Amino acid sequence: MKKTLLFVLAFIGAAFVATPVALANHHESAERVFELRIYHPNPGKLDDLLARFRDHTCAIFERVGIENIGYWVETEPAEGAEPKLYYVIAHASREAARENWRNFLNDEEWKVARAKSEENGRLVAKVDSIFLKSTDFSGIK
Repeated sequence: MKKTLLFVLAFIGAAFVATPVALANHHESAERVFELRIYHPNPGKLDDLLARFRDHTCAIFERVGIENIGYWVETEPAEGAEPKLYYVIAHASREAARENWRNFLNDEEWKVARAKSEENGRLVAKVDSIFLKSTDFSGIK
């Protein structure tokens, strides 16, 4: 897990620096925070979870003020475990993150998409969330 997390964070840094979004946001306030989220899908539900993100969640995130940075699926899950979904999003601040999540969870389109995607059972067993701030040497602000 530690090795995977380090890889994901290194990859995020390399990918983020190379994007136009990264260049445009480079001078944003030091209060900006990144959120690493790890979704542990229920057995057999990863494809449904990815479809929900692809078809609904990412667009809703952007609409409510959550910036999509990147999404990855674990390539070598623990024996017998489902591959996990790792993703990083950004918020203007921790306070903005709370407001963004409140707006997201109360969004009518999200409620409909979630209900429809879970008609045959819940997609996610557990979610880990870790808030991160950029270091002065990361090149990402």
